[in-house]
Amino acid sequence: MTNIKVIIPAFNEADSIAHVINEIPKEVSEIIVVNNNSTDETVLNAEKSGATVLTEPKMGYGYACLTGLEYVSKQSENPDIIVFIDGDYSDYPEELTKLVQPILDKKVDFVIGSRVKELREEGSMTPQQIFGNWLATSLMKVLFGATFTDLGPFRAIQYDKLLSLQMEDTTYGWTVEMQLKALKQKLAYTEVPVRYKKRIGISKVSGTVKGSIFAGIKILSWIFKYSIK
Repeated sequence: MTNIKVIIPAFNEADSIAHVINEIPKEVSEIIVVNNNSTDETVLNAEKSGATVLTEPKMGYGYACLTGLEYVSKQSENPDIIVFIDGDYSDYPEELTKLVQPILDKKVDFVIGSRVKELREEGSMTPQQIFGNWLATSLMKVLFGATFTDLGPFRAIQYDKLLSLQMEDTTYGWTVEMQLKALKQKLAYTEVPVRYKKRIGISKVSGTVKGSIFAGIKILSWIFKYSIK
């Protein structure tokens, strides 16, 4: 049986985290929620829903993901696939099954859940998110010949391939770093169209001017860093 583990970074997602956990397919071997300084009942609700809950006090999406991976690395058995999904219930967790299928079919190493327009609830992505995705993926196409259309956080990757990427970003650049390093290492990748809906609560990144600006700067800095290597 394929060993699939899910990592969910979470900061103040008390109203949504149980929905995410409860709708993840049962064939997943472990759901790991990384609490990133939540001040609400995120931890309590995640534990009640049966997830493993870790704590990462340093604020940052990447910090939370790295903490989840450190925990996995210390287990006696390595997983086959790691899936990342946000804790805000904007993705449809049950679509994990189709997200991992290309990996199970031995066709690719890495899959992005692409939030295509026709499957996206109106208003689920802010204008700055849509523009930022377009700009980042367009630059990756021009500079690296990539075929990515999204930086979607709902993604699956073979565990050994993920380790080979030596991920390091601690904040907003986590997703684009993974995609750039996958290109550099010539991993086989694809995108799977996924549905996307309005999140529960306010986004900590795209929902604020500061968050949007810092995310944009971080994403572009990763792209240009790799373009001159």
